[in-house]
Amino acid sequence: MLFKLALKNIRKSIKDYSIYFFTLVIGVIIFYIFNALDTQTAMLDVSSSTREIIRLMTTFLSGVSVFVAVVLGALIIYASNFLIKRRKKEFGIYLTLGMSKRKMSAILLAETILVGIISLGIGLLAGIILSQFMSIVVANIFEADMSEFRFVFSGAAAVRTCIFFGIMYAVVMIFNTVSVGRCKLLDLLYGEKKNEKLKLKNSVLCLIVFIISCVVLGRAYYLVTTGINVDDMFSQKELIKVIVMGSVSTFFIFWSVSGSILSIVTKLKGYYFNKLNSFTLRQFSSKANTMVMSMTVICLMLFLTIVLLGSSISLTRSMNQNIKELLPRDIQIEEDVEKAGRDALDTLEGQGFKKELLKDIVSLYTYDSEGITMGDTMGDYIQPALNYYTFVTEDSEETIMGLTDYNKLAKAFNNETVDLKDDEYAVVADLDVVVKARNNALSSGRTITYRGHELKPAYTECRIGAVQLNINKSNEGVIVVPDFVLEGAKKEKNIIIADYVADTPEEIEKIEKYIKKFIESNFQKDEVPYEEWYMFYTSKEIMKAGSVGIGAIATFVSLYIGLIFLIASAAVLSLKELSESADNIERFAVLRRIGTDERMIDRALFKQVGMFFLFPMLLAVIHSIFGLRASNKILEVFASANLGPSIAITAVIIVFVYGGYFLVTYFTSRRIIKG
Repeated sequence: MLFKLALKNIRKSIKDYSIYFFTLVIGVIIFYIFNALDTQTAMLDVSSSTREIIRLMTTFLSGVSVFVAVVLGALIIYASNFLIKRRKKEFGIYLTLGMSKRKMSAILLAETILVGIISLGIGLLAGIILSQFMSIVVANIFEADMSEFRFVFSGAAAVRTCIFFGIMYAVVMIFNTVSVGRCKLLDLLYGEKKNEKLKLKNSVLCLIVFIISCVVLGRAYYLVTTGINVDDMFSQKELIKVIVMGSVSTFFIFWSVSGSILSIVTKLKGYYFNKLNSFTLRQFSSKANTMVMSMTVICLMLFLTIVLLGSSISLTRSMNQNIKELLPRDIQIEEDVEKAGRDALDTLEGQGFKKELLKDIVSLYTYDSEGITMGDTMGDYIQPALNYYTFVTEDSEETIMGLTDYNKLAKAFNNETVDLKDDEYAVVADLDVVVKARNNALSSGRTITYRGHELKPAYTECRIGAVQLNINKSNEGVIVVPDFVLEGAKKEKNIIIADYVADTPEEIEKIEKYIKKFIESNFQKDEVPYEEWYMFYTSKEIMKAGSVGIGAIATFVSLYIGLIFLIASAAVLSLKELSESADNIERFAVLRRIGTDERMIDRALFKQVGMFFLFPMLLAVIHSIFGLRASNKILEVFASANLGPSIAITAVIIVFVYGGYFLVTYFTSRRIIKG
């Protein structure tokens, strides 16, 4: 009997509260897909270095899953609370008819178990299917061979999903049982008739709080965009300060606006009494007043979603672009000439290195700066770079290179070559903030003296270009001088740049393994202290794997957390609005009885739901403008970030998910208020 009653209640609830079930299913799908990545990627044909990156990524995602499970658990408990509130009268009737609270809790327990099994089953089935497409995405990111693609089921991910959701449902069942068990009969019978009190706060107090909150928030915006340099932004003290300032000011902005919006609008008689605006605004104000904390949390989650998605997509796009621009050759070997005592090629061949594995070899040198520092070449113009990067200092010695050597490097790296007169020098750099500082110094005609030669700038701006294989722009500056100036100068480094004699990925990986083993066994032995090493190398494949790995980890983690936050925010708002719509059936019925047009009621409901969804999103977007600027400031250290396309992609995701929840909420609410 109790089971039949539970089944009947579920069939009745699915229609009115489909968003609840839909959210549970989506949560299971996302949870399974991201936890199945280790199994999905196991079949990919990738290099050993890429395999390590994928293993790191899946390990990281497993850790993030614990956090995601907590968020989903809180969402389920929050949703259950509204469902119980809606059914209080039903439970009150059960008690009136003589049913014990123990049996009533048993009904609720059976319902929760059935809902959990249904949502878990549908979610797992959909997740297994959709995870196959995730394999294709991962394969494209890591440029893996998909010729042996096959359908894969991750038993470990399925078990992990069942365990996490089993724990969450157990907590929900305990919460529901305790919640109903504590209710009194009078509260259950008349619970749905209890309205949220509409409190009008003092307008002057709200205005003062609003102004103070905006000032504090403005200060936080200034700190993350201008007031703190990149390295200090990662310090615990500064980070906590900005987070507290932003969170507290957000709370009080919602508190002040929700408490005064009605009193402000009522003074605008022409607008307030136009059509159903008075009804709509009072309904919205009542909900906003009682959801200040919820609105704050939702706003911050939406803000994090926008920043995480926008930044990760931007980072991935920038790094992919950098792979094409900054990794034009296969390998670069650097040798400390003073420690080695001879040139790099001689050193390598002396140990039996197979030189025939390399082609298009370019050999060049850097020279002792003899005391010339960044402070000497930039003077006071260095200050912006000092404020931006802590690793840039006035005492940092410059890197010196001869004209012929640099032009060989420029051709190898597809950079612009340099022309110099006997009394001129040029600067090559690509780190944006440092480039701007150097350009100011060069345009001022700042001269330098090197080895007794006074040299003036050949150009008023830096030549843009990299001088080593790297996944990001990292060249703080190389001073290029005429060759004759370097006669008798001490050589510091010998740099070898070359391509592999290889045509296939298999041949490239074979050469990579050979060079790695050769360098480590001859020049980087474990028993030799790192300070005594004098031969180092990097390759396009190593840098590429690292770049793709960083981008993939950032993208997947951001998507994982961002989608969960977005769904949680939209679901909470939807469930709250649907609960309110169910409670307001009689109010809308009164509007019909007094002759209100049905289209006018629909427009009023659309405005009400729209304001409810727009309220936290509006402030989240404002936060995100400055959050993305701060993110871009950090990303410039790793890659030249272009946020335009990333913001567009993020906007599409948010419109699709958040807008979808809004439309479903509106149409479901419209059906509810029509009885």
